[in-house]
Amino acid sequence: MDFYEKRLSLWHRFLTMSQLDYIKDIAKFGLENDQERLLSVLNELIEHSKKTKKLNFAIQLQSILKDAIRLQGTNTLTKVGSDNYYQKLDDREIADLILEKVTSDYTLENIIAEGSVKNELKYFIEEHQKIEILRRFDLPVANKVLMYGPSGCGKTLASYVIAGELKKMMVVINLGAIVSSKLGETSKNLSKIFKKAAVEDCIIFLDEFDSLGKVRDYSQDHGEMKRVVNTILQLFDYLPQSSIVIAATNQKDMLDDALIRRFDNIIEFKLPNEKEIQELIALTLKNGVFSFDKKITSNKIIKECLGLSYYSIQKTLVTAIKRSLFATKEPEKKLSGKIDTQIWKELVEAEKQALSK
Repeated sequence: MDFYEKRLSLWHRFLTMSQLDYIKDIAKFGLENDQERLLSVLNELIEHSKKTKKLNFAIQLQSILKDAIRLQGTNTLTKVGSDNYYQKLDDREIADLILEKVTSDYTLENIIAEGSVKNELKYFIEEHQKIEILRRFDLPVANKVLMYGPSGCGKTLASYVIAGELKKMMVVINLGAIVSSKLGETSKNLSKIFKKAAVEDCIIFLDEFDSLGKVRDYSQDHGEMKRVVNTILQLFDYLPQSSIVIAATNQKDMLDDALIRRFDNIIEFKLPNEKEIQELIALTLKNGVFSFDKKITSNKIIKECLGLSYYSIQKTLVTAIKRSLFATKEPEKKLSGKIDTQIWKELVEAEKQALSK
């Protein structure tokens, strides 16, 4: 079989195989320890997933494959002090700093927020979707976003929306592990994470960012926080434009001013107003399976929700749906249901009381 016939055969196989066929081949070659054919099938499955619009699965599989290949190169007996020895230590330390690596199916349609917030997210996403146009005109690409505001108002969801719209892997960082009590360790840990982002072309998500950039009395802290701030500023400067950093905080006023100025986009997330609460309710109930038993009463409860976060409001509504469903006869046979507004009202009142303590 010549080169062209071989390529034609592989293309025919790609078109006719289903995902189950690939899984069977992966199991077969894995059990037979046939690494060459296993890698070939895995790469075929990645391409198949991209063609069949399973992009998130393809991204995750590609990342797993990259990590496995890199680890395999260091998975032999190594001499202390050798390059492989230090690579193994780095891989182990980086794994401890990462909470999770995720992909997302969320889009801009999944987030309820002020118009200005949605516009900021839309323009940021558009810059990365049209990055080649900006490069052609030698224009900078915004890739550092600071999101701030009360808990439960959409900062984390917004990061998932960016990941989903751009079809990028998001690395969620364990800030507790990064902020080390050992002098110099925090800056070193940050450098490792940013290096990984540069190699993998992914999104770094730093929640509770104020724990890294709090304004402190440097003289009492042995200059450690000053070094951390300077390290972050330097890492920001050398971050590839296709990589993204998203930082989120509830306490923007605790951040160093030099850090804040270095972000390309600074987005404030606020508690929802009445219109946004109505939009959140409509989004939660959009499949039409559940509706309120008393529409007028539900409108009054929406007004009572003012002062609560998006998260708290949705949590009370979903809980009310579940309790209303369980209160009916033979709930397992129901195809739709009514939400008991009295239950929802009591849950909203309880939530407000719990948060006021």
